[in-house]
Amino acid sequence: MIIIVSGLPGSGKSYFAQALAKRLEADYVNSDRVRNAEGARGKYSTDDKLRIYQIMVERSRESVRAGKDVVVDGTFYLGAMIDLFRKLSTPSTQIYFISVVADENLIKERLARPRSDSEADYNVYLKTKKEFEPLQVPYLTLQSGKDNIDEMLTTALDYIRKS
Repeated sequence: MIIIVSGLPGSGKSYFAQALAKRLEADYVNSDRVRNAEGARGKYSTDDKLRIYQIMVERSRESVRAGKDVVVDGTFYLGAMIDLFRKLSTPSTQIYFISVVADENLIKERLARPRSDSEADYNVYLKTKKEFEPLQVPYLTLQSGKDNIDEMLTTALDYIRKS
């Protein structure tokens, strides 16, 4: 299976996605890490972003071919980013979508701290929020708080099992 974890910068999506991948013993693909590995830090045109997401698709496809589940972590703020991944869905490969949201004050607090992989700050959050296209696929929304990762994981695993 492929689990797409989307959300605005600072929402807690990466923290959640890493924990979910660990819990499922799944591969983990993160847009910031792919961007850094590709030497594309600071390159944020729409074409640059879609190129990173295409690489994420290729890495996800490799995981699935190797018989591994994969958790994919990125903003997925454009429908075109989701569309790239929808093509990976087959009768034997289910795709699940999870959106992580958080209170804006908590996001502001999180983005004030330095983060090793991401360049996003509060201004990037505001810009991305303005451009965010609603998901056009069935998805689960999880509310990220200061200390509710276990609850988020339980809810996500229940959603996956029941879908």
